[in-house]
Amino acid sequence: MGLIAWLIVGGVAGWLAGLLVKGAGFGIIGNIVVGIVGALLAGWLLPQLGISLGGGLVGEVIDATIGAVILLLIVLLISRR
Repeated sequence: MGLIAWLIVGGVAGWLAGLLVKGAGFGIIGNIVVGIVGALLAGWLLPQLGISLGGGLVGEVIDATIGAVILLLIVLLISRR
């Protein structure tokens, strides 16, 4: 069940990040990957900054979305050069 939850959270987070960062969508598979990598990024970065957004599924989606947005912004900055 954990893998399915990761895919769902990653998909939702990647989709939300694609909506928030215009021109950065990667399709459904790419969005899931971006969401999962974003979740890992946020899981490391947010505690380092002392930020805790709560627990549960909603908190995980918010964390993953923040991480995915950061990742998409980095990708956009690199790809525009």
